[in-house]
Amino acid sequence: MMITVHEAFRIVTESVLPIAPQRISLSDMLGRTLAEDVAAPFPLPRFTNAAMDGFALRMEDIAGLSEDLPVRLKITQEIAAGSLSSSPVLPGCCGQIMTGAPMPEGADTVVPFEDTSGFGEESVLVYKAPKPKANVRYRGEEIREGELLLRKGTPVSPAEIAVLASFGYASALVTGLPRVSILTVGDELRMPGEKAEHAAIYNSNRFMLEAACRASGAEIAVIRHAPDEKVALREALHDAMDGCDLLVTAGGISTGRYDFMQELLEEKGVERKFWTVAQKPGKPLYFGATSDNRPVFALPGNPVSAMVCFVKYVVPALCRFQGRELSGSILAELVTSFVPDRKRYRILFGKVWLENGRLLCTAASKVESHMITSLSGANCLLEADPSGDVFPAGTLLSCTLLPWAMLSSLECTGL
Repeated sequence: MMITVHEAFRIVTESVLPIAPQRISLSDMLGRTLAEDVAAPFPLPRFTNAAMDGFALRMEDIAGLSEDLPVRLKITQEIAAGSLSSSPVLPGCCGQIMTGAPMPEGADTVVPFEDTSGFGEESVLVYKAPKPKANVRYRGEEIREGELLLRKGTPVSPAEIAVLASFGYASALVTGLPRVSILTVGDELRMPGEKAEHAAIYNSNRFMLEAACRASGAEIAVIRHAPDEKVALREALHDAMDGCDLLVTAGGISTGRYDFMQELLEEKGVERKFWTVAQKPGKPLYFGATSDNRPVFALPGNPVSAMVCFVKYVVPALCRFQGRELSGSILAELVTSFVPDRKRYRILFGKVWLENGRLLCTAASKVESHMITSLSGANCLLEADPSGDVFPAGTLLSCTLLPWAMLSSLECTGL
């Protein structure tokens, strides 16, 4: 029985559980998701230190100075970054200090090098007084000991790696990386680089789905292709299901004479959750689970339909595997009209961007499901419930960003 898009989405997200977390090193953590809260083991800064190269002194010793009447202070020590102060700063004295070096006892202010007579002498003339306590980073002013640094579920980018490293973490607990197997089906398919003669076409699904999985934070376990022949497809399916967390197939799932995918999946013990969704394109979508609860998505062979189904259903499953929050959809204003379907949920590739503070969107000019060039340049899916009315320009429409579309691609202007 055909189900709605919303029901299909619910079934998928409720059927997938996060993979067991693992502790890995900082070098391997990029793109993973934190599986635990991370607290600060010490305050940051760990100690009060100088924010500039210059001289650490007592503010009261330079009160009232001017460029015409500088103050001379005796230099009693030199403090480099990574070293400790040798003695307190006494009245009439100062310490030559470098950025990041610990503040010596007694000093409360740092005068920048540029506002003095400089380094290299036994004393220094201070020509300009900063504000009291200027150019000092105080212990714990950024983060207190025990304060939450990073929350569970945070995707790990270079910024999170920098934070972890700054607090001495060599590793962290992150969600497991899902391993995806891909199986494409079709007698007519040829590999790029081979000759495609007569009625043959090139296998774009194999490379498109591999790239989409990697861009969605998954590893590839196995990639196979099979002809429209039951024995060969059974063998390829056996190989593809071995050692993966999730199986994605493309082709052979409709109702044609040579569409064996559903029969063979269920022969392998896959329990069907649904087949066919009231959406255009991508109606012949199959979702099931193996006896050990590994998700199986059998996508239509049409590349545009396959990609629509991948973004709408496989990406949320991969997010669930990794304990990541789903990005959801945004509302944007149509700049051109949008033609929905009278009976099915309509999905088109398109573009969304920010212009003068307004989120705008438009569908790709090529709207037929066989037109694969409609994917090029798209950064979102435009979606609409069934309707007999054309949506005019100015209508707010739901847009789902593609997981590999960076926010910077929204072509922000007027900010």
